[in-house]
Amino acid sequence: MPLRPPVTLKAARAKAGIAPGVPSPCISVCEMDEATASCKGCFRTLAEISQWSRLADADKLVVWQQIEARQQAAGAT
Repeated sequence: MPLRPPVTLKAARAKAGIAPGVPSPCISVCEMDEATASCKGCFRTLAEISQWSRLADADKLVVWQQIEARQQAAGAT
């Protein structure tokens, strides 16, 4: 399987264009990794995924920081 580029806020914002708010990190690769309890595509936990639409933008940015940290820990960046 080819390596995907890291999931980044910058790339998500570029993809979302002029859409307001903080973009979702979802890249439509929805498969949970049992070892890390996070999605193999966007690196969010089930709780983060289910709460995303109700989070304030500041909280979404915190999730983005956690996503980037999880990717680094997994060696995905």
